Amino acid sequence: MTKDEFYMGKALAEAKKAFDLGEIPIGAVIIYQKKVIAAAYNLRENLPSATAHAELLAIEKACRQLHRWRLTGCTLYVTVEPCPMCAGAIVNSRIDRVVYGCPDSKGGGCRSVFAIADSPALNHRAEITTDIRKEECAQLMKDFFRWKRKKIDN
Repeated sequence: MTKDEFYMGKALAEAKKAFDLGEIPIGAVIIYQKKVIAAAYNLRENLPSATAHAELLAIEKACRQLHRWRLTGCTLYVTVEPCPMCAGAIVNSRIDRVVYGCPDSKGGGCRSVFAIADSPALNHRAEITTDIRKEECAQLMKDFFRWKRKKIDN
């Protein structure tokens, strides 16, 4: 198992927590100096807050943990490609690297729809790595939406 696969497993564990709460199952962890310094999962429904995405919650925790807003030296692992809002936060927080599991063909902000996080037009560019444990990440999303449709139909 590679380092990226290992840390994506930690993000998947966070995503499963979101699933158990009825949230869209996206999980994120931020690594600094080979240690998890922040972990989070979607909480939009439970808070309720439009900005309570796993990535934003993890970025906020990492900033508090490091006592700084610049997250240079950090890698963000997230189960689904970050949206444009989260990609903007990645740029603004100066995260060095983003690793995600599966793409978001309808709202991705790193590759699928937009390429914000590594855009040469911006003042910071994160290195992007895709498709780490892609099938597991995608299957969790499929299972969630299948469960959600079944719940609505009953």
